[in-house]
Amino acid sequence: MSFDDLAARALDTAGTRGAEYADVRFEVVRSERIETRNGVVTTLSDATSRGYGMRALYGGAWGFAAGSDLTQAGIDRTAARAVEIAKAGAAIARHRFGAAPLRAYVDSFATPMERDPEDVPLGERVALLLRAEKALHVSPKISVGRAWIDLWRTDKTLYSTLGSRIEQSIRQTGSGIEALAVGDGEVQTRTFPGDIGLYKSGGWEIIEEANLAENAQRIGEEAESLLTAEQCPSGTRDIILGGSQVSLQIHESCGHPAELDRVMGWEANFSGVSFLEIAQLGKLRYGSDIVTICIDNTLPQGMATVGYDDEGTKSVTSDIIRDGMLVGYEMSNDTARTIGRESNACVRAQSWEFVPMIRMCNLNLLPGNVPFDGLFDGVKDGIYMESNRSWSIDDHRLNFQFGCEIAWEIKNGKRGKLLKNPTYAGMTPQFWNSCDAIADEKSWVAWGTPNCGKGEPMQTGRTAQCASPARFRNVQVGVGYDG
Repeated sequence: MSFDDLAARALDTAGTRGAEYADVRFEVVRSERIETRNGVVTTLSDATSRGYGMRALYGGAWGFAAGSDLTQAGIDRTAARAVEIAKAGAAIARHRFGAAPLRAYVDSFATPMERDPEDVPLGERVALLLRAEKALHVSPKISVGRAWIDLWRTDKTLYSTLGSRIEQSIRQTGSGIEALAVGDGEVQTRTFPGDIGLYKSGGWEIIEEANLAENAQRIGEEAESLLTAEQCPSGTRDIILGGSQVSLQIHESCGHPAELDRVMGWEANFSGVSFLEIAQLGKLRYGSDIVTICIDNTLPQGMATVGYDDEGTKSVTSDIIRDGMLVGYEMSNDTARTIGRESNACVRAQSWEFVPMIRMCNLNLLPGNVPFDGLFDGVKDGIYMESNRSWSIDDHRLNFQFGCEIAWEIKNGKRGKLLKNPTYAGMTPQFWNSCDAIADEKSWVAWGTPNCGKGEPMQTGRTAQCASPARFRNVQVGVGYDG
């Protein structure tokens, strides 16, 4: 039977058993990874998973079941199970919030790409990684060099009792390099691009954009230089953060706290809840006037760009922070309905066997109007930091501490000597209110995150935080290294 026939049977079975609404999502997911380490291919994996997940709504409660049995009997069992779970939930629910999508769509979406990675011979992929990884070894002190490529292809079709039939083919691609230097009583690491690589939606052109081999020697040299660099000082300084670090700052101190299920206390796994409250919408000054952070799941090459989310809601743009004020959340249909709004298509599942839930998507800090070099003007005594090395944030997303791989002092507007082990700390609203300059769109990068964790059982989500480097005033630095 075709997916169309199986879906019709699944939705009919759910309706017959009492579901007020149901949807079923068929997926075929292919994941490939290649990694080289010290001149050897250490990982070469290619896995494909097929199955379907089904949601049923009954009495304001959701039931979810999944299966890989594509026979009629298998479909019937999974549909019946989803309705059974929904009825069990409705029987004990103290509050009833379940809500179906508002609209039905019959549509398709495919990730635009210039070159299909599947058309690139395996030998060409491996050769690129070996060449880049070899260039990291600028001295015997580089004890480990790594290079990697990740490729994902997800083909899925969502059907619903509203009449939706949404077919999507999504391609996500990423790569990176890492140099580990050991010597002089130190261990230091440098990665590129950013601390986890460059991940975007698209094809082989994303690998080429990363320019791994062209930057490998510099990354190896920086890792070695950090072994003898001065310690980052402690105290209060103006700081400039590189784009990938700003991306993580958005992810941890805006993305997770703005998930409406956390705000409402429905979700607390793998990031806690949130310091935000619904009553703060339109009232909380989250950042300075130049801070605008928005969702754009239509962004070309955004790691989370899709045509529709896993509830069948069409991708939109939506403000979270506008001119420094909290104005929105990342929402599903049921959470949005509770605050009188419509979903902004932020529901995702890791794959067919997982229940969809609110996930961070493309969350973008809009660029400013200052060239990157202009950020250094007006900084008499500051520090420029790049690439995350460590992070810690409380389970309300309020107090945080981050460490970066590398830093340089700034004296009278000029970049100075190299500094090792840079760290900074702050409180979320105060920190974003200290932002007084953001680099322009020439430095704006859609930094993808391929491994965001949430839920219990835990699901891995692929998000993006698009950002340019930014400047923050009077920030506590050197935390953890002040003796």
